[in-house]
Amino acid sequence: MLAEAAERISFASTYQASQGMYNPDVVLVDIRDIRELENSGQIPGALHAPRGMLEFWVDPDSPYFKPIFGKTKSFILYCDSGWRSTLATATLVEMGLQSVSYLEGGFTAWKRSGLPVEPVAREELVLG
Repeated sequence: MLAEAAERISFASTYQASQGMYNPDVVLVDIRDIRELENSGQIPGALHAPRGMLEFWVDPDSPYFKPIFGKTKSFILYCDSGWRSTLATATLVEMGLQSVSYLEGGFTAWKRSGLPVEPVAREELVLG
C-alpha cells in the first residue's frame, strides 16, 4: 500500500497550490508538526492536520472523520518532509481519492513566494 501511495504522489508548484485555495475540488492540508506550525504560522485556506491526525480525519470509519474528505477531491499536502505522513498518504490512496500532491519545497516555498501566512493561535491547533 505504501509503495502504491508513493507511485501516485505528484509534486505541485507553489503557484498550483495557491490556485487550489480558490478551487472547491482541492483540499489543502498542512501536516506539519504542531511545533512547526507554532514557529512558522498557518497557510490560509489550508486544513491544518497535525501529524498523526490526518489518518483519522480521512478515514470514514473513524469517529474523527471530517466530511470535507470526499472521493471527488484532490489533495495538496504541505510538510517540510514529503514522506513524514506516509500512513496518511496511503490512507488517501486506499480510499480511492482523485489525486494527492505534495507542495514542492513545502511551507518554506510558500513563504518565499510571498503568499500570505496567518499567525497561529494555540487553541486553533488543539481544536484542529
